[in-house]
Amino acid sequence: MLRSDRVFGLVVILAALAYIASALQLQTSFLSDPMGSKSFPIGLGAVAVLCGIVMIFKPEDEAEWPAPVAILKIFISVVVMVAYAYALKPLGFLIPTTLAAGILSYLITPRLTFNVMVGIGLAIGLYLLFRYALGLETLQAIPKGWRG
Repeated sequence: MLRSDRVFGLVVILAALAYIASALQLQTSFLSDPMGSKSFPIGLGAVAVLCGIVMIFKPEDEAEWPAPVAILKIFISVVVMVAYAYALKPLGFLIPTTLAAGILSYLITPRLTFNVMVGIGLAIGLYLLFRYALGLETLQAIPKGWRG
């Protein structure tokens, strides 16, 4: 029986061999250190090959995949976090953080009033923490065009 661990182990081995092959193509200079610039990537690739071999010969029991609803929630979470990263610079910190925290909170426990409060509370609390406790002076609360 073909288990997903065996397939993943084979993928790890192939990727590690490609990584080792690319490390062997590195050009070393005349004044390089005694170990050379190839040693670390080759060693890392060798460890990855060993891990892949272990996965192939000693697979775990077949994994139980999450329900389709859980997979949808994971997908939505990833989309929200990517959108959050892109929205931070043009919209400032508070608006994207409020929306992202509220949406992610809703995905965990769908209680609208509570989720709105979580979003607002996290946005304000994190802004105060980052701006004043950690000293991130360049962190903008709101979009630049909104200031008077």
